[in-house]
Amino acid sequence: MSKTSLLVSIIVLGLAGAAHAGGQAGSIGVGAEYQLSGVGGVSVVYDAGLFHLGGMIGFDDPAGADNTVFQLAGEFYYHVHHSAFADFGLGGSLGFSSDPVAPMGGMGATRHTNVYLEPGFQIRAFLSSNVALSATAGIVIGTVDASEVQITGQNVGAAGGVGIHYYFY
Repeated sequence: MSKTSLLVSIIVLGLAGAAHAGGQAGSIGVGAEYQLSGVGGVSVVYDAGLFHLGGMIGFDDPAGADNTVFQLAGEFYYHVHHSAFADFGLGGSLGFSSDPVAPMGGMGATRHTNVYLEPGFQIRAFLSSNVALSATAGIVIGTVDASEVQITGQNVGAAGGVGIHYYFY
Protein backbone atom coordinates (compact mmCIF):
# COMPACT_ATOMS: atom_id res chain seq x y z
CA MET A 1 0.00 0.00 0.00
CA SER A 2 1.42 3.38 -0.91
CA LYS A 3 1.92 6.12 1.66
CA THR A 4 -0.72 8.26 -0.10
CA SER A 5 -3.36 5.49 0.09
CA LEU A 6 -2.57 4.93 3.76
CA LEU A 7 -2.84 8.66 4.51
CA VAL A 8 -6.17 8.94 2.65
CA SER A 9 -7.53 5.87 4.50
CA ILE A 10 -6.56 7.36 7.88
CA ILE A 11 -8.20 10.70 7.04
CA VAL A 12 -11.43 9.04 5.83
CA LEU A 13 -11.65 6.87 8.95
CA GLY A 14 -10.86 9.85 11.17
CA LEU A 15 -13.62 11.99 9.64
CA ALA A 16 -16.31 9.30 9.71
CA GLY A 17 -18.91 9.92 12.40
CA ALA A 18 -20.19 7.35 14.81
CA ALA A 19 -23.12 5.34 13.56
CA HIS A 20 -26.37 6.03 15.40
CA ALA A 21 -28.70 3.12 16.05
CA GLY A 22 -31.86 4.84 17.15
CA GLY A 23 -32.81 7.05 20.03
CA GLN A 24 -31.93 9.96 17.81
CA ALA A 25 -32.99 13.38 19.09
CA GLY A 26 -35.91 14.84 17.17
CA SER A 27 -37.18 11.53 15.81
CA ILE A 28 -40.81 10.42 15.89
CA GLY A 29 -41.78 6.78 16.24
CA VAL A 30 -45.08 5.13 15.36
CA GLY A 31 -46.13 1.68 16.47
CA ALA A 32 -47.99 -0.14 19.22
CA GLU A 33 -47.43 -0.22 22.96
CA TYR A 34 -49.22 -1.31 26.11
CA GLN A 35 -48.86 -0.16 29.70
CA LEU A 36 -48.39 -2.61 32.56
CA SER A 37 -52.11 -2.36 33.29
CA GLY A 38 -52.95 -3.44 29.74
CA VAL A 39 -54.03 0.03 28.58
CA GLY A 40 -52.62 0.94 25.19
CA GLY A 41 -52.81 0.37 21.48
CA VAL A 42 -51.57 2.43 18.55
CA SER A 43 -48.88 4.84 19.74
CA VAL A 44 -46.70 7.78 18.75
CA VAL A 45 -43.41 8.54 20.54
CA TYR A 46 -41.28 11.69 20.31
CA ASP A 47 -37.61 11.13 21.16
CA ALA A 48 -35.92 14.31 22.37
CA GLY A 49 -32.56 12.66 23.00
CA LEU A 50 -32.42 13.05 26.80
CA PHE A 51 -35.97 11.77 27.18
CA HIS A 52 -38.89 10.40 25.19
CA LEU A 53 -42.61 10.93 25.57
CA GLY A 54 -45.55 9.40 23.86
CA GLY A 55 -49.24 8.73 23.70
CA MET A 56 -51.39 5.68 23.01
CA ILE A 57 -54.98 5.17 21.97
CA GLY A 58 -56.99 1.97 21.92
CA PHE A 59 -60.55 1.23 20.86
CA ASP A 60 -62.54 -2.00 20.71
CA ASP A 61 -66.20 -2.43 19.77
CA PRO A 62 -66.95 -6.16 19.59
CA ALA A 63 -70.35 -7.49 18.51
CA GLY A 64 -73.09 -6.75 21.00
CA ALA A 65 -74.63 -3.78 22.72
CA ASP A 66 -73.00 -1.48 25.28
CA ASN A 67 -69.57 -3.17 25.22
CA THR A 68 -67.24 -0.58 23.66
CA VAL A 69 -63.81 -0.22 25.28
CA PHE A 70 -61.91 3.08 24.94
CA GLN A 71 -58.32 3.54 26.19
CA LEU A 72 -55.97 6.51 26.26
CA ALA A 73 -52.49 6.81 27.79
CA GLY A 74 -49.39 8.99 27.93
CA GLU A 75 -45.82 8.25 29.01
CA PHE A 76 -42.57 10.05 29.82
CA TYR A 77 -39.14 8.45 30.37
CA TYR A 78 -35.89 10.29 31.13
CA HIS A 79 -32.88 8.44 29.67
CA VAL A 80 -30.57 7.70 32.58
CA HIS A 81 -28.23 5.70 30.34
CA HIS A 82 -27.97 5.06 26.63
CA SER A 83 -25.73 3.24 24.21
CA ALA A 84 -25.65 2.89 20.43
CA PHE A 85 -28.33 0.18 20.49
CA ALA A 86 -30.37 0.71 23.67
CA ASP A 87 -31.46 3.14 26.36
CA PHE A 88 -32.67 2.85 29.95
CA GLY A 89 -35.27 5.39 31.09
CA LEU A 90 -36.90 6.25 34.40
CA GLY A 91 -40.36 7.79 34.42
CA GLY A 92 -43.82 6.42 34.04
CA SER A 93 -47.18 6.59 32.41
CA LEU A 94 -50.76 7.61 33.07
CA GLY A 95 -53.57 5.57 31.53
CA PHE A 96 -57.33 5.84 31.23
CA SER A 97 -59.75 3.06 30.30
CA SER A 98 -63.54 3.14 29.98
CA ASP A 99 -64.77 -0.45 30.20
CA PRO A 100 -68.26 -1.96 30.11
CA VAL A 101 -69.51 -3.85 33.16
CA ALA A 102 -72.01 -6.67 32.73
CA PRO A 103 -75.48 -5.86 34.08
CA MET A 104 -76.42 -7.45 37.40
CA GLY A 105 -79.89 -8.31 38.70
CA GLY A 106 -81.96 -6.55 36.04
CA MET A 107 -79.88 -3.35 36.18
CA GLY A 108 -78.74 -1.82 32.91
CA ALA A 109 -75.15 -2.05 31.73
CA THR A 110 -72.74 0.32 33.47
CA ARG A 111 -69.18 1.42 32.80
CA HIS A 112 -66.03 1.50 34.86
CA THR A 113 -63.65 4.41 34.54
CA ASN A 114 -60.19 3.05 35.32
CA VAL A 115 -57.23 5.39 35.82
CA TYR A 116 -53.74 3.93 36.20
CA LEU A 117 -50.60 5.69 37.44
CA GLU A 118 -47.51 3.64 36.60
CA PRO A 119 -44.08 4.82 37.82
CA GLY A 120 -41.27 2.59 36.59
CA PHE A 121 -38.49 2.09 34.09
CA GLN A 122 -38.36 1.27 30.39
CA ILE A 123 -35.69 -0.38 28.29
CA ARG A 124 -35.67 0.24 24.55
CA ALA A 125 -33.54 -2.02 22.36
CA PHE A 126 -32.94 -0.87 18.78
CA LEU A 127 -32.99 -3.76 16.31
CA SER A 128 -31.86 -1.42 13.53
CA SER A 129 -31.22 2.30 13.24
CA ASN A 130 -34.94 3.11 13.44
CA VAL A 131 -36.83 0.08 14.84
CA ALA A 132 -37.08 -0.32 18.62
CA LEU A 133 -38.58 -2.89 20.97
CA SER A 134 -39.47 -1.69 24.46
CA ALA A 135 -40.16 -3.44 27.77
CA THR A 136 -41.43 -1.77 30.93
CA ALA A 137 -41.49 -2.70 34.61
CA GLY A 138 -42.82 -0.78 37.59
CA ILE A 139 -45.72 -0.28 39.95
CA VAL A 140 -49.36 -0.11 38.82
CA ILE A 141 -51.60 2.10 40.98
CA GLY A 142 -55.25 1.82 40.00
CA THR A 143 -57.58 4.68 40.93
CA VAL A 144 -61.24 5.62 40.47
CA ASP A 145 -62.93 2.28 39.60
CA ALA A 146 -59.57 0.47 39.25
CA SER A 147 -58.70 -0.19 42.87
CA GLU A 148 -55.57 -2.32 42.81
CA VAL A 149 -51.81 -1.98 43.25
CA GLN A 150 -49.29 -4.26 41.50
CA ILE A 151 -45.52 -4.44 41.21
CA THR A 152 -44.98 -6.06 37.84
CA GLY A 153 -43.21 -6.19 34.51
CA GLN A 154 -44.72 -6.53 31.09
CA ASN A 155 -45.55 -9.96 29.79
CA VAL A 156 -47.49 -11.08 26.79
CA GLY A 157 -51.03 -11.60 28.00
CA ALA A 158 -52.78 -10.31 31.09
CA ALA A 159 -50.46 -7.51 32.21
CA GLY A 160 -49.66 -5.92 28.86
CA GLY A 161 -47.04 -6.59 26.20
CA VAL A 162 -43.90 -5.25 24.63
CA GLY A 163 -43.91 -2.15 22.48
CA ILE A 164 -42.51 -1.74 18.98
CA HIS A 165 -41.88 1.52 17.12
CA TYR A 166 -40.54 2.60 13.76
CA TYR A 167 -38.72 5.97 13.99
CA PHE A 168 -38.68 8.61 11.27
CA TYR A 169 -35.85 11.14 11.11
